[in-house]
Amino acid sequence: MFSVIDCYKKVNNKCIKFIKSQETPKEKFKNKEKMVKSFLIPISFWIANKAKKKRPFIVGLSGGQGSGKTTISSIISIILKKYFKLNVFTISIDDFYKTRKERFLLSKKIHPLLMTRGAPGTHDVSLMLDFFKKAKRKKFRSLKQPRFNKAIDDRYSKKLWHSFKKKPDIIIFEGWCVGARYEKSNTLIKPVNDLEKLKDKNLTWRRYVNKQLQSRYKHLYDQLNCLIYIKSKNFNLLQKWRIKQEKKLRLKNKRSNKFKIMSDKEVINFMQTYQRVTQNMFKYVPKYASIILNLNSNHQIKSVIYNK
Repeated sequence: MFSVIDCYKKVNNKCIKFIKSQETPKEKFKNKEKMVKSFLIPISFWIANKAKKKRPFIVGLSGGQGSGKTTISSIISIILKKYFKLNVFTISIDDFYKTRKERFLLSKKIHPLLMTRGAPGTHDVSLMLDFFKKAKRKKFRSLKQPRFNKAIDDRYSKKLWHSFKKKPDIIIFEGWCVGARYEKSNTLIKPVNDLEKLKDKNLTWRRYVNKQLQSRYKHLYDQLNCLIYIKSKNFNLLQKWRIKQEKKLRLKNKRSNKFKIMSDKEVINFMQTYQRVTQNMFKYVPKYASIILNLNSNHQIKSVIYNK
């Protein structure tokens, strides 16, 4: 018989070890044990129970830039693997970005802002759909997952892609816009920031991104069996947390000059391409997500709501 207490005893050391690996000397996670025991273990129990009826069970996990998607998805994966003995694929929408060359061509054909990775329309949706199709096969074969190197803003060569040998019981699909829906065309007219006001005066970029959510991405998100949403208090906090992420990347690669690490100002400008969809998700995703994790201003899970 599974129990939260027994689970905590078996997974705590590995979970805490992973959390510490994400820390820096100046940035420490607070209340690590509470996050695992009170929030992430119960969520893992919920997922494991749902997965009894459908394999592979595909979990969408979304949240704004810097909200903690990678950390949370990794800990849930550890719990599902170690305690429930399930085979879990953890994949990120970020690894399915179009290549620099593909985005360059798109920027020339549609709008210059599509050179910047992030917004719906800059991912290879066909590659993601093919991945899910192959993962669901009754006769599973080894499966390759692309990897994207954000430091050089391009996809890794195929020889460095992840390889999965065994059919998954659960797939955790995380990403900032996973589960996002399109908005009404009349709401696109008013710009949400200077980037839209100055660089998308005729609404070409906004309309293209919205059209992608209405068509290609809707089909992609129809593959999900549930959606978990990490809800931050506001967009300004996300900017602050994303800047911290970039500083970690800067420290990690400080001895190399070939990596494209952003300054604080560049991060703020970069995140403007995410702002419209992110703020739209603040409003509407909690209405249809299966589970909502509410974060406080200190980047900690404050509460969890189960909708279904």
